Amino acid sequence: MKALIVGVNGQDGSYLAELLLEKGYQVTGWVPAAAPVSYENIEHLLERMSIVEGDLSDQSSLMGTLEETRPDEIYNLASPSFPAGSWSAPVQTGDIAGLGVTRLLESMRRITPQARFYQASSSELFGIPDHVPQNEQTPFHPRNPYGIAKLYAHWTVVRYRERYDLHACCGILYNHESPRRGVEFVTRKIAHSVARIKLGLQHELRLGDLEARRDWGFAGDHVRAMWAMLQHAPADYVIGTGQTHSVREFCELAFACLNLDYRKYVTQDPHLIRPPELTQLVADPSKALHELGWLPTMTFEELVRLMVMTDYQALRQSIR
Repeated sequence: MKALIVGVNGQDGSYLAELLLEKGYQVTGWVPAAAPVSYENIEHLLERMSIVEGDLSDQSSLMGTLEETRPDEIYNLASPSFPAGSWSAPVQTGDIAGLGVTRLLESMRRITPQARFYQASSSELFGIPDHVPQNEQTPFHPRNPYGIAKLYAHWTVVRYRERYDLHACCGILYNHESPRRGVEFVTRKIAHSVARIKLGLQHELRLGDLEARRDWGFAGDHVRAMWAMLQHAPADYVIGTGQTHSVREFCELAFACLNLDYRKYVTQDPHLIRPPELTQLVADPSKALHELGWLPTMTFEELVRLMVMTDYQALRQSIR
Protein backbone atom coordinates (compact mmCIF):
# COMPACT_ATOMS: atom_id res chain seq x y z
CA MET A 1 0.00 0.00 0.00
CA LYS A 2 1.17 3.50 -0.86
CA ALA A 3 0.21 6.51 1.24
CA LEU A 4 0.62 10.23 0.67
CA ILE A 5 0.65 12.34 3.84
CA VAL A 6 0.07 16.00 3.08
CA GLY A 7 1.64 17.94 5.94
CA VAL A 8 3.90 15.09 7.05
CA ASN A 9 6.26 17.29 9.07
CA GLY A 10 3.62 18.38 11.58
CA GLN A 11 2.74 16.69 14.84
CA ASP A 12 0.01 14.49 13.35
CA GLY A 13 1.89 13.80 10.13
CA SER A 14 4.90 12.46 11.99
CA TYR A 15 2.86 10.10 14.16
CA LEU A 16 0.85 8.95 11.15
CA ALA A 17 4.01 8.30 9.14
CA GLU A 18 5.35 6.15 11.99
CA LEU A 19 2.08 4.20 12.16
CA LEU A 20 1.91 3.55 8.42
CA LEU A 21 5.57 2.57 8.17
CA GLU A 22 5.02 0.08 11.00
CA LYS A 23 2.15 -1.37 8.97
CA GLY A 24 4.39 -1.82 5.92
CA TYR A 25 3.18 1.11 3.84
CA GLN A 26 5.31 2.89 1.28
CA VAL A 27 5.01 6.46 2.56
CA THR A 28 5.49 9.71 0.70
CA GLY A 29 5.44 12.87 2.75
CA TRP A 30 4.33 16.16 1.22
CA VAL A 31 5.69 19.48 2.49
CA PRO A 32 5.00 23.03 1.23
CA ALA A 33 7.48 24.27 -1.33
CA ALA A 34 7.10 27.97 -0.67
CA ALA A 35 7.39 28.05 3.13
CA PRO A 36 10.16 27.30 5.64
CA VAL A 37 9.87 23.65 6.71
CA SER A 38 11.15 22.06 9.90
CA TYR A 39 11.97 18.37 9.66
CA GLU A 40 12.49 17.96 13.40
CA ASN A 41 9.42 15.76 13.91
CA ILE A 42 10.31 13.39 11.07
CA GLU A 43 14.10 13.47 11.09
CA HIS A 44 14.19 9.88 12.37
CA LEU A 45 11.96 8.75 9.48
CA LEU A 46 13.59 10.44 6.49
CA GLU A 47 15.55 7.36 5.42
CA ARG A 48 12.38 5.28 5.37
CA MET A 49 10.11 7.50 3.26
CA SER A 50 10.14 9.87 0.31
CA ILE A 51 9.58 13.62 0.50
CA VAL A 52 7.90 15.72 -2.18
CA GLU A 53 7.26 19.46 -2.26
CA GLY A 54 4.09 21.11 -3.49
CA ASP A 55 1.65 23.97 -3.20
CA LEU A 56 -1.98 23.68 -2.07
CA SER A 57 -2.62 26.93 -3.91
CA ASP A 58 -1.55 25.39 -7.23
CA GLN A 59 -3.80 22.80 -8.90
CA SER A 60 -1.09 21.66 -11.33
CA SER A 61 1.33 21.09 -8.47
CA LEU A 62 -1.11 18.75 -6.73
CA MET A 63 -1.95 16.88 -9.92
CA GLY A 64 1.75 16.42 -10.57
CA THR A 65 2.24 14.99 -7.09
CA LEU A 66 -0.54 12.45 -7.57
CA GLU A 67 0.74 11.54 -11.03
CA GLU A 68 4.17 10.90 -9.55
CA THR A 69 3.16 9.02 -6.39
CA ARG A 70 -0.12 7.24 -7.34
CA PRO A 71 -1.14 6.71 -3.70
CA ASP A 72 -3.75 4.25 -2.45
CA GLU A 73 -4.47 6.50 0.54
CA ILE A 74 -4.23 10.28 0.85
CA TYR A 75 -4.19 11.96 4.25
CA ASN A 76 -4.62 15.73 4.18
CA LEU A 77 -3.26 17.18 7.42
CA ALA A 78 -1.92 20.44 5.98
CA SER A 79 -3.40 23.73 7.13
CA PRO A 80 -2.60 26.62 9.46
CA SER A 81 -3.04 24.95 12.85
CA PHE A 82 -3.51 27.85 15.25
CA PRO A 83 -7.19 28.92 15.16
CA ALA A 84 -6.83 32.15 17.12
CA GLY A 85 -4.04 33.29 14.82
CA SER A 86 -6.17 32.83 11.71
CA TRP A 87 -7.62 36.33 12.18
CA SER A 88 -4.22 37.75 11.23
CA ALA A 89 -4.20 35.88 7.89
CA PRO A 90 -7.82 35.10 6.99
CA VAL A 91 -7.29 35.05 3.22
CA GLN A 92 -4.32 32.69 3.35
CA THR A 93 -6.15 30.49 5.86
CA GLY A 94 -9.16 30.23 3.56
CA ASP A 95 -7.01 29.52 0.52
CA ILE A 96 -5.01 26.70 2.14
CA ALA A 97 -7.41 25.16 4.66
CA GLY A 98 -10.49 25.61 2.45
CA LEU A 99 -9.81 25.90 -1.27
CA GLY A 100 -6.64 23.82 -0.96
CA VAL A 101 -8.77 20.82 -0.04
CA THR A 102 -10.97 21.35 -3.11
CA ARG A 103 -7.87 21.45 -5.31
CA LEU A 104 -6.60 18.26 -3.74
CA LEU A 105 -9.94 16.47 -4.13
CA GLU A 106 -10.25 17.62 -7.73
CA SER A 107 -6.74 16.30 -8.42
CA MET A 108 -7.64 12.99 -6.81
CA ARG A 109 -10.87 12.77 -8.85
CA ARG A 110 -8.93 13.23 -12.08
CA ILE A 111 -5.74 11.25 -11.34
CA THR A 112 -6.42 8.64 -8.63
CA PRO A 113 -10.21 8.31 -8.19
CA GLN A 114 -9.78 4.85 -6.65
CA ALA A 115 -7.69 6.24 -3.76
CA ARG A 116 -9.06 6.73 -0.25
CA PHE A 117 -9.01 10.25 1.16
CA TYR A 118 -8.85 11.51 4.74
CA GLN A 119 -9.52 15.14 5.61
CA ALA A 120 -8.51 16.61 8.98
CA SER A 121 -11.60 18.44 10.17
CA SER A 122 -11.65 20.09 13.58
CA SER A 123 -13.81 20.65 16.65
CA GLU A 124 -13.52 24.33 15.66
CA LEU A 125 -16.38 23.54 13.24
CA PHE A 126 -18.73 23.54 16.23
CA GLY A 127 -17.57 26.91 17.61
CA ILE A 128 -20.41 27.61 20.03
CA PRO A 129 -22.20 24.24 20.13
CA ASP A 130 -25.87 24.03 21.07
CA HIS A 131 -25.32 20.97 23.25
CA VAL A 132 -22.62 19.10 25.15
CA PRO A 133 -21.06 16.72 24.22
CA GLN A 134 -20.95 17.03 20.43
CA ASN A 135 -21.43 14.24 17.90
CA GLU A 136 -21.72 13.94 14.12
CA GLN A 137 -25.24 15.44 14.16
CA THR A 138 -24.34 18.57 16.13
CA PRO A 139 -24.90 21.75 14.06
CA PHE A 140 -21.78 23.64 13.01
CA HIS A 141 -21.15 27.20 14.16
CA PRO A 142 -17.48 28.17 13.54
CA ARG A 143 -16.20 31.37 15.15
CA ASN A 144 -12.94 32.17 13.35
CA PRO A 145 -11.47 32.06 9.81
CA TYR A 146 -9.80 28.73 10.57
CA GLY A 147 -13.09 27.10 11.58
CA ILE A 148 -14.90 28.65 8.62
CA ALA A 149 -12.26 27.36 6.17
CA LYS A 150 -12.36 23.93 7.79
CA LEU A 151 -16.16 23.90 7.43
CA TYR A 152 -15.88 24.72 3.71
CA ALA A 153 -13.41 21.86 3.34
CA HIS A 154 -15.57 19.50 5.38
CA TRP A 155 -18.66 20.03 3.26
CA THR A 156 -16.60 19.83 0.08
CA VAL A 157 -15.39 16.36 1.09
CA VAL A 158 -18.96 15.27 1.87
CA ARG A 159 -20.30 16.52 -1.47
CA TYR A 160 -17.42 15.07 -3.51
CA ARG A 161 -18.07 11.75 -1.79
CA GLU A 162 -21.72 11.87 -2.75
CA ARG A 163 -21.39 13.29 -6.26
CA TYR A 164 -18.35 11.32 -7.47
CA ASP A 165 -18.61 8.24 -5.26
CA LEU A 166 -15.15 8.87 -3.82
CA HIS A 167 -13.93 7.06 -0.74
CA ALA A 168 -13.48 10.27 1.25
CA CYS A 169 -14.06 10.97 4.93
CA CYS A 170 -13.50 13.61 7.59
CA GLY A 171 -12.23 13.19 11.11
CA ILE A 172 -13.61 15.91 13.40
CA LEU A 173 -10.71 15.84 15.84
CA TYR A 174 -10.66 17.53 19.22
CA ASN A 175 -7.47 18.87 20.82
CA HIS A 176 -4.69 16.32 20.65
CA GLU A 177 -1.26 16.89 22.10
CA SER A 178 2.21 15.36 22.31
CA PRO A 179 5.86 16.31 22.82
CA ARG A 180 5.83 17.25 19.12
CA ARG A 181 3.21 19.98 19.62
CA GLY A 182 4.37 23.52 18.84
CA VAL A 183 5.32 25.66 21.83
CA GLU A 184 2.71 28.25 20.79
CA PHE A 185 0.03 25.86 22.09
CA VAL A 186 -0.74 26.10 25.79
CA THR A 187 -0.08 22.44 26.63
CA ARG A 188 3.42 22.43 25.15
CA LYS A 189 4.05 25.92 26.52
CA ILE A 190 3.34 24.59 30.00
CA ALA A 191 5.37 21.38 29.58
CA HIS A 192 8.34 23.21 28.11
CA SER A 193 8.23 25.92 30.78
CA VAL A 194 8.08 23.39 33.61
CA ALA A 195 11.24 21.75 32.27
CA ARG A 196 12.99 25.10 31.96
CA ILE A 197 11.94 26.16 35.46
CA LYS A 198 13.24 22.91 36.94
CA LEU A 199 16.59 23.47 35.22
CA GLY A 200 16.82 27.10 36.33
CA LEU A 201 16.39 28.48 32.81
CA GLN A 202 13.08 30.23 33.58
CA HIS A 203 11.42 31.49 36.73
CA GLU A 204 7.83 32.27 35.79
CA LEU A 205 5.05 30.98 33.54
CA ARG A 206 2.46 33.52 32.39
CA LEU A 207 -0.90 32.11 31.33
CA GLY A 208 -4.44 33.32 30.64
CA ASP A 209 -7.60 31.70 31.99
CA LEU A 210 -6.61 28.79 34.20
CA GLU A 211 -10.20 27.52 34.30
CA ALA A 212 -10.51 27.12 30.50
CA ARG A 213 -11.26 23.47 29.74
CA ARG A 214 -10.42 21.29 26.76
CA ASP A 215 -10.92 17.74 25.56
CA TRP A 216 -7.22 16.85 25.37
CA GLY A 217 -6.11 13.54 23.84
CA PHE A 218 -2.85 12.04 22.60
CA ALA A 219 -1.92 12.67 18.96
CA GLY A 220 -0.71 9.09 18.56
CA ASP A 221 -4.18 7.82 19.47
CA HIS A 222 -5.88 10.22 17.09
CA VAL A 223 -3.84 9.18 14.05
CA ARG A 224 -4.89 5.57 14.69
CA ALA A 225 -8.44 6.80 14.17
CA MET A 226 -7.46 8.43 10.86
CA TRP A 227 -6.10 5.15 9.55
CA ALA A 228 -9.12 3.19 10.83
CA MET A 229 -11.49 5.51 8.96
CA LEU A 230 -9.89 4.66 5.62
CA GLN A 231 -10.25 0.93 6.30
CA HIS A 232 -14.02 1.37 6.77
CA ALA A 233 -16.90 2.46 4.55
CA PRO A 234 -16.51 6.22 3.97
CA ALA A 235 -18.12 8.33 6.69
CA ASP A 236 -17.30 11.19 9.07
CA TYR A 237 -16.37 10.73 12.72
CA VAL A 238 -15.95 12.79 15.87
CA ILE A 239 -12.69 11.84 17.59
CA GLY A 240 -11.88 12.85 21.17
CA THR A 241 -11.68 11.53 24.71
CA GLY A 242 -15.11 12.67 25.91
CA GLN A 243 -13.49 14.25 28.98
CA THR A 244 -12.37 17.79 29.69
CA HIS A 245 -9.64 19.12 31.94
CA SER A 246 -8.75 22.67 32.90
CA VAL A 247 -5.51 24.52 32.25
CA ARG A 248 -5.11 24.60 36.03
CA GLU A 249 -5.29 20.79 36.17
CA PHE A 250 -2.70 20.57 33.41
CA CYS A 251 -0.41 22.92 35.34
CA GLU A 252 -0.83 21.08 38.62
CA LEU A 253 0.04 17.72 37.06
CA ALA A 254 2.85 19.11 34.91
CA PHE A 255 4.69 20.81 37.76
CA ALA A 256 4.14 17.80 40.03
CA CYS A 257 6.00 15.62 37.49
CA LEU A 258 9.18 17.42 38.56
CA ASN A 259 8.18 17.86 42.22
CA LEU A 260 7.24 21.51 41.84
CA ASP A 261 4.19 23.45 43.09
CA TYR A 262 2.61 25.30 40.16
CA ARG A 263 1.26 28.02 42.49
CA LYS A 264 4.79 29.29 43.06
CA TYR A 265 5.49 29.86 39.37
CA VAL A 266 2.26 30.45 37.42
CA THR A 267 1.04 34.02 36.98
CA GLN A 268 -2.21 34.95 35.28
CA ASP A 269 -1.70 37.57 32.59
CA PRO A 270 -4.86 39.61 31.82
CA HIS A 271 -3.61 40.16 28.25
CA LEU A 272 -3.76 36.40 27.62
CA ILE A 273 -7.31 35.91 28.87
CA ARG A 274 -9.86 35.32 26.12
CA PRO A 275 -13.60 36.01 26.40
CA PRO A 276 -15.38 33.41 28.53
CA GLU A 277 -16.60 30.31 26.71
CA LEU A 278 -20.37 29.92 26.69
CA THR A 279 -20.31 26.16 26.19
CA GLN A 280 -17.69 23.43 26.26
CA LEU A 281 -16.24 21.62 23.29
CA VAL A 282 -16.44 17.98 24.37
CA ALA A 283 -16.38 15.00 22.02
CA ASP A 284 -18.89 12.17 21.92
CA PRO A 285 -16.82 9.54 20.08
CA SER A 286 -19.50 6.83 20.34
CA LYS A 287 -19.74 6.34 16.58
CA ALA A 288 -15.98 5.79 16.28
CA LEU A 289 -16.13 3.27 19.12
CA HIS A 290 -19.03 1.30 17.66
CA GLU A 291 -18.02 1.38 13.98
CA LEU A 292 -14.22 1.56 14.10
CA GLY A 293 -13.50 -0.01 17.48
CA TRP A 294 -11.46 3.09 18.33
CA LEU A 295 -10.66 4.12 21.87
CA PRO A 296 -7.94 6.39 23.26
CA THR A 297 -5.19 4.43 25.02
CA MET A 298 -3.32 7.21 26.85
CA THR A 299 -4.83 8.89 29.91
CA PHE A 300 -4.66 12.62 30.53
CA GLU A 301 -2.19 12.08 33.36
CA GLU A 302 0.05 9.93 31.17
CA LEU A 303 -0.06 12.52 28.38
CA VAL A 304 0.99 15.36 30.69
CA ARG A 305 3.84 13.30 32.10
CA LEU A 306 5.04 12.27 28.63
CA MET A 307 5.17 15.88 27.47
CA VAL A 308 6.95 17.21 30.55
CA MET A 309 9.52 14.44 30.83
CA THR A 310 10.35 14.52 27.10
CA ASP A 311 11.06 18.25 27.27
CA TYR A 312 12.95 17.92 30.55
CA GLN A 313 15.24 15.15 29.30
CA ALA A 314 15.91 16.95 26.00
CA LEU A 315 16.71 20.25 27.71
CA ARG A 316 18.90 18.63 30.35
CA GLN A 317 20.94 16.91 27.64
CA SER A 318 21.28 20.10 25.64
CA ILE A 319 22.81 22.10 28.54
CA ARG A 320 25.31 19.45 29.65
